[in-house]
Amino acid sequence: MKHPSFAQGIPVAPSLEPTLADDNVHPRVAPDKQRLLRMSLLAVLVAVTVSVVARLLVYLINLVSNLVFYGEASVGYHSPAENHLGLWVILMPALGGLVVSLMAMYGSKAIRGHGIPEAMEQILTNQSRIKPSIMYLKPLSAAISIGTGGPFGAEGPIIATGGALGSTLGQLIPITHHERKVLLAAGATAGMSAIFGTPIAAVFLAIELLLFEFSPRSLLPVALACITGAAGHHLLFEQGPVFEMPELAAPSNVALATYSVIGVLVGLASVAVTKIVYFIEDSFEKLPMHWAWWPALGGLAVGGIGYFAPRTLGVGYENISATLSGTAPLTLLLTLCLLKFASWAISLGSGTSGGTLAPLLTIGGALGALLGLAIQQYVPGADIALPLAALVGMAAMFAGASRALLTSIVFAVETTGQGQALLPLLGACTGAYLVSFLLMGNTIMTEKIARRGVKTPVDYEPDLLDKVSVERVLQSNMIAISTDNTIREVRAWTEREPERVAPHLVAVGPDGAFAGIINTMALASRQVDEHAPIGELLQPRTATVRATDSLRTSVECMARENVDVLPVLAVTGPPVVLGVISYRDILDAYKNRLEADGASAPHISLKRKGLRVLLRGQALMQAPRKRA
Repeated sequence: MKHPSFAQGIPVAPSLEPTLADDNVHPRVAPDKQRLLRMSLLAVLVAVTVSVVARLLVYLINLVSNLVFYGEASVGYHSPAENHLGLWVILMPALGGLVVSLMAMYGSKAIRGHGIPEAMEQILTNQSRIKPSIMYLKPLSAAISIGTGGPFGAEGPIIATGGALGSTLGQLIPITHHERKVLLAAGATAGMSAIFGTPIAAVFLAIELLLFEFSPRSLLPVALACITGAAGHHLLFEQGPVFEMPELAAPSNVALATYSVIGVLVGLASVAVTKIVYFIEDSFEKLPMHWAWWPALGGLAVGGIGYFAPRTLGVGYENISATLSGTAPLTLLLTLCLLKFASWAISLGSGTSGGTLAPLLTIGGALGALLGLAIQQYVPGADIALPLAALVGMAAMFAGASRALLTSIVFAVETTGQGQALLPLLGACTGAYLVSFLLMGNTIMTEKIARRGVKTPVDYEPDLLDKVSVERVLQSNMIAISTDNTIREVRAWTEREPERVAPHLVAVGPDGAFAGIINTMALASRQVDEHAPIGELLQPRTATVRATDSLRTSVECMARENVDVLPVLAVTGPPVVLGVISYRDILDAYKNRLEADGASAPHISLKRKGLRVLLRGQALMQAPRKRA
């Protein structure tokens, strides 16, 4: 019989060849467009619901605030800064913190904190499963906390609520955990878009802090949800920019450099802000009292600061508008930069229910305006505008504290409608991001979960397994065994030349057709009849991959079929077996990549393909393994 070679290929028996359509054998199929459409419709449904919940949450915050500070049952906005409670104002946030503690004790401890880190943790460790009770406990606790004077914004709680809604829907219907993650991210970002009317920034938030990937199956549902949330904002809240500010002129090159310097300085402040917040949180944990008392204790500090600086109480979106106007007095800027920060850091560190975005924007905007005033005073030629200095400070603070770079830039543009601010924002936020990256191991979003041993992805490069095809790492030294051989003959050959034996052998029939895979461990077993044909040791139903498939395809197929080697089929012409790929080949690919990243090692090279068949009564002559 003529020895078939690897270059010529071995025909595969039609009855044994698994087809690409057989999902039980080959896990990678064309994208399921119907499933993607279904997920998109579910994401839109979640976004519609979250938009309504966002409006109700704002009404609820206003109701609690009006009842506590003015004794009125009204859902209209009335700033708590105008209250006339006198010293009684000190007790209001403490009472609110006590109620939040009771809800955490008898409801769920997950309502504590600002929401995004908790959502990230569930995505990374619990297959995006969030307790359904968070859907109502989080907004209710946040309404009580903020309504009684807590220095937070409504965006954090609604992000957590939207994420819980998407996760709960994903637990009620039969979908994969990745699809559940998409629904969680869609609900969370739709909530942000509904509050601020910032769909593009919300999409970037999903990519940078929740999805940790960029693919159509994730991006399309989330984008549709964010668009729906923005429509809900325009319908249920208001038209136009959330934060009004004067029209900006195009900055000069000197001004651009100055704004970048402001971004670097604010980035340093963002590092300090993050470290102080977690220092306060650690300090609360050392107190000799039950954690349920911490929010009340933090509330007393909030109330005390609020007594002397009423503008630090409550949501305070009007404070952001004031800093962006460029006309805020110095005393207000100092109050927001120092006292608002102290109130927020103590309250958040105490473990109450709140958020981070609005306070960071307020503090950053005030700091940017203060830096702008100082630069105008001492560097007359800088030619900067105070409103723009406040805007870049606002965005840079969020960029440095969260490292959501693109989210910070686009959010500032969308909430103000100032396209001329794009270049200054890019320079300032990049500077803040760089400082944060160099000086902090984690961010204000990830420090808490990092302490619990949860690693947050920071790289978004394509997976190596997706970038390398099977044919580039295909084994060339695998041996094909004719099914005419007996177990005794093959066993004798393996004992005679053990260095040339692989863990698995390809078996071909008398006509050269692919017959299956033989495990050499089974070959060594003494419980089999050594006079029986080797075909009796064939593994049942062997899965295969194509030469042009990725290594990720191979890994998924190995995991699904519980095998560690796969025959590789040719793509064009008659289906032929080109060889086999094993998990060791995939590990070698990773090793080569690590060497290439660390030194001038060569890239993964295409291995020369060649196959020899051990026929009955014949010696094997195998070509040496080479690299092209």
